[in-house]
Amino acid sequence: MTQSLRKPVLQVEALGKAVPAVGGGGPLVILEALSLRIEAGESVAIVGPSGSGKSTLLGLLAGLDLPSQGRVWLDGVELTALDEDARAALRGERLGFVFQSFLLLPALNALENVMLPLELAGRDEARKEAEAVLERVGLGQRLHHLPAQLSGGEQQRVAIARAFVARPALLLADEPTGNLDAHTGAHIIDLLFELNRERGTTLVLVTHDDHLAGRCQRILHLREGRLQGDGAAP
Repeated sequence: MTQSLRKPVLQVEALGKAVPAVGGGGPLVILEALSLRIEAGESVAIVGPSGSGKSTLLGLLAGLDLPSQGRVWLDGVELTALDEDARAALRGERLGFVFQSFLLLPALNALENVMLPLELAGRDEARKEAEAVLERVGLGQRLHHLPAQLSGGEQQRVAIARAFVARPALLLADEPTGNLDAHTGAHIIDLLFELNRERGTTLVLVTHDDHLAGRCQRILHLREGRLQGDGAAP
């Protein structure tokens, strides 16, 4: 009874996405009638072959794109009912991102990149909080280095710090180890899950990496635009 009454951090109902086909004809269906529910503190991997719609789904879950049909709720707020400005505001309050390509601002140093979401949210202790999380990810001595002066693994640690610094309800990760060698990627995976446990953040990631997916509590398989069941991590 208690479980059924809990408000999910992420809920998706009959979600679909179609785009016009190149050269005319009927629409190209990317995602079809997806429904899922993710509770607070869960870690969930979405796996599937290239072209199966994983990144499209992640964009819809974040409100970066709108579905052709269906609805998405983020922390109890219907994301798909909001206009672009309201979706951006909700993302700033409740959502964090980690991307394969890091997406750090090249003109800002590590500290400034991590401070940015806090400053945009008007947080008074932006510098102190950013310094603390960068220290936590092992970059306390690299605060004033630009992204170009950091290794790939260091850049991804900055990106992880930026994602967690505002303590979002939900963190979305898109192939977070895709641009890293196996050794560095293993350290990044450990760090991602350590911070996830420490901060109680709900984690949803898309990946081709079976080892990374296996660290999650649930694995969802996306094939031909449909979620074809889920299973507990090994």
